Amino acid sequence: MSKIRAAITGVHGYVPDYVLTNAELETMVETSDEWITSRTGIKERRILKGEGQGTSVIGIESCKGLLEKTGTDPKDIDLIICATVTPDMPFPATANIIADKIGAVNSFSFDMSAACSGFLFALTTGAQFIESGTYKKVIIIGADKMSSIINYEDRTTCIIFGDGGGAVLLEEDKEGNGIIDSILKTDGSGAEYLGMQGGGSRLPATVESVLAKKHYAFQEGSTVFKFAVTNMADVSAEIMERNKLTGDDIAWLVPHQANKRIIDATARRMEIDDEKVMINIQKYGNTTAGTLPLCLWDYENQLKKGDNIVLAAFGGGFTWGSIYLKWAYDPK
Repeated sequence: MSKIRAAITGVHGYVPDYVLTNAELETMVETSDEWITSRTGIKERRILKGEGQGTSVIGIESCKGLLEKTGTDPKDIDLIICATVTPDMPFPATANIIADKIGAVNSFSFDMSAACSGFLFALTTGAQFIESGTYKKVIIIGADKMSSIINYEDRTTCIIFGDGGGAVLLEEDKEGNGIIDSILKTDGSGAEYLGMQGGGSRLPATVESVLAKKHYAFQEGSTVFKFAVTNMADVSAEIMERNKLTGDDIAWLVPHQANKRIIDATARRMEIDDEKVMINIQKYGNTTAGTLPLCLWDYENQLKKGDNIVLAAFGGGFTWGSIYLKWAYDPK
């Protein structure tokens, strides 16, 4: 009997309508289009506007599109995992809200917080339920409304982040496709370089904490850049070596869209040609847990059954990892 693997059988994404350009950011902080583009590769990002609009909106729209294009009854969904660091509220889980709104009445659901590596961690977790035979249909969401925790007076963060995300359907595969290997890492010492201090049990919201801007994301750019370049490249090279793959064997690298220079460094380490690297950072910026599913959504029509694909990410706290999978379906 062939080994059961968890395979992505559909993907859909969602980004808000409002486009925040580099030109508009020039009116908000001391920066320029040339400075942003040369250092990050970002030209614009999307912002979710409107009262009461949270990350669940991104997840709901992604899931509705996913269910429609795959012809899946929401009642058949067994599990929903939402990777996010910007939940609608501390509880209930944003995944619970999404499940309710899409009619997935038979699923159980929970959130996962691993910053920019969240989609990787959630994808690997969801795959275990498929591989064990426990569940047949699992939805993995990566979504963030980063504009809700960004200080638009801080150019170290406001030029980078945007809102958006996507969702994939996981089902069993016995043809040798699906998720083959994963390497996931964390290092909590990175908390002092990239994170958010306020809003948790250590520092609940007070007038003082709000005035001190403790409820915004922060990063020490140069330190984060060095860690990201090294670790994202290392783990991607490690997963290739472990599976006896060369750059020629890889059809696509799906890198976290944090910084074009980090993406380029990872591709070079893997000896992968530029035309095999998924890039949409120029359109969306860094959507944290949303970047990887948004890449898969943008490039879906170019993916072919059996393609060797490597996903890689690095996130705050620190978190990082890589997944090797074989794509399970041809473009429709």
